[in-house]
Amino acid sequence: MPEAAHVGSGKVRELYALDDDRLVLVASDRISTFDVVLPTEIPDKGRVLTGLAGFWFARTSSIVPNHLLGLREDGRSTECQRLEMLPLECVVRGYITGSGWKDYLATGGTSGHELPAGLRESDRLPAPIFTPSTKADEGHDENIDLDQAARLVGAERLEEVERISLELYRFAAEHALARGIIIADTKFEFGIDGEGRHVLADEAFTPDSSRFWPAAEYEPGRSQPSFDKQFVRDYCESLGWDKTAPGPELPDDVVAGTRARYVEAFERLTEIPFDRYLADPETVLR
Repeated sequence: MPEAAHVGSGKVRELYALDDDRLVLVASDRISTFDVVLPTEIPDKGRVLTGLAGFWFARTSSIVPNHLLGLREDGRSTECQRLEMLPLECVVRGYITGSGWKDYLATGGTSGHELPAGLRESDRLPAPIFTPSTKADEGHDENIDLDQAARLVGAERLEEVERISLELYRFAAEHALARGIIIADTKFEFGIDGEGRHVLADEAFTPDSSRFWPAAEYEPGRSQPSFDKQFVRDYCESLGWDKTAPGPELPDDVVAGTRARYVEAFERLTEIPFDRYLADPETVLR
């Protein structure tokens, strides 16, 4: 990107600075599982993430401002506002699964929330809960309780991002369920702009930041089929891989199956054909 300076790399994204106020976030087709970037890419994955995030940013701006300034023609690059990022992953869980389920089995709750006895894996919770975690530069994010989170960002700021996170989740979960997708849980990142406002950043309600389940196949008491990278996780688990780098190569059928799941999630949630997005990325913003 000749007009911009490269300022950082994540597991999936590359970050470039245009000037003191604007960044370009480029979503690659890399896929990570168990915090290891795999050697095999998933074609168009970055475009799905960018398009879906843009779709949600355009529809949630009345709840909270976001960093989006525009989508570029490649469909995988977001021009965005530079922010001071909070050192917190803001996780909302509507169902008990993943690390929350592991916490529940061990303690009867998660992130300081006491939960009802007798829950089954994948059960819907009585109400969505806010369960923050640390943002790890390396290794796994760690679930923390509200007191620990308040020490990271301050009690007043934490209360505000909890309120915003729960409102965002309720809005998107209702939209998705009407289109046959359960959003089991999701995570957000927030930054602070020059006026001190909380601003939604990074991505929102994508298959990388959320757990999407097909509502028609939902059955509590087991893990669920999904539209996210669980398909890749399950394949990697089946190999007996020790979850350290380098990760395993993915066979063609797992690559094709993963791409199909990502694209189906995009099309169900946006009701826009993926090919139309590829031809005109800004279609998701209208």
